Amino acid sequence: MPSAQDVGRLFARGLPVASRMTPQVAGGALRQVLEIAIDGTSKLPGAKAHASRQLQRHGGSVDPAIDGIVDFHVRLAGAQGFLTNLGGIAALPVTMPANVAGLAVVQTRMVAAMAHLRGYDLADNGVRTALIMCLLGGEQVAQRIVSGKLPTSPLAIATAPMFDPHLDQRVSEEVLSDLIQRVGSKNLAISIVRRVPILGGGVGAVMDGIATQQIGVYARGELVIRRSLAR
Repeated sequence: MPSAQDVGRLFARGLPVASRMTPQVAGGALRQVLEIAIDGTSKLPGAKAHASRQLQRHGGSVDPAIDGIVDFHVRLAGAQGFLTNLGGIAALPVTMPANVAGLAVVQTRMVAAMAHLRGYDLADNGVRTALIMCLLGGEQVAQRIVSGKLPTSPLAIATAPMFDPHLDQRVSEEVLSDLIQRVGSKNLAISIVRRVPILGGGVGAVMDGIATQQIGVYARGELVIRRSLAR
C-alpha cells in the first residue's frame, strides 16, 4: 500500500506543468489538441478522413459507421504507447503532459468524426467548443451545469446562433482540469496494481478504453443528427 508521500510524489511527477497553467494557456492547449484531432497528423488521419473511411466500410450507413468510429477509438485509447507518440503531440511539450494530450486527441477525434457524420460543421467555433465539452462525459457535464460552472449542454452550444469565446475558454479550463485529474488517478491506480505482478501492465489500457467508450456513448446521444433539429 503506497504511503501519502508516495501518492504526493506520483501526482507531482505527472502534473508539474499543467497544474500551473493560466486560463489562456489551458485554452490554447485544448485548441491545439482540437486542431490535431480534426486535421490529423502524419500518423493519424483527421476526423473527416476517418469518418469517410468508416462510412464507406459500412456501405454508407451512418449508425454502423458511428459504431465503427467508437470501436476503433476505444482500441486506439488502449494502445498506451501510441497515445504518447502521436505525430503533432511534440508541439505540446510545455503546456500539456504527453499522456494527457494523447488521450485528448484520440477522444476528440472520435467525437469530431461522429459529429461530422451527423451533419455538424467542424470548422464552426461553437461546434468545436461542444466537441471539447463532450470529453467531460454526461455525469460531469450535468454536475457542472447544476453547480453553475457551465451554462448548458454540448448540443445547445453546437447549435447556438453565435460563438461565445468566454464560454469556450471556460469549457477548455474545465475539460483540461478533468483530463489531468483522470490521468493522475489512472497513474495512481497503475502504481498500486503494479505491486501485484499478475495484474501488471494492462490496467491503464483498460481504464482509457472504458473512459473512451463512455465518452463515445455520451457524444452519440448528445450530438443528434442536425437535420432532425430543423423539423
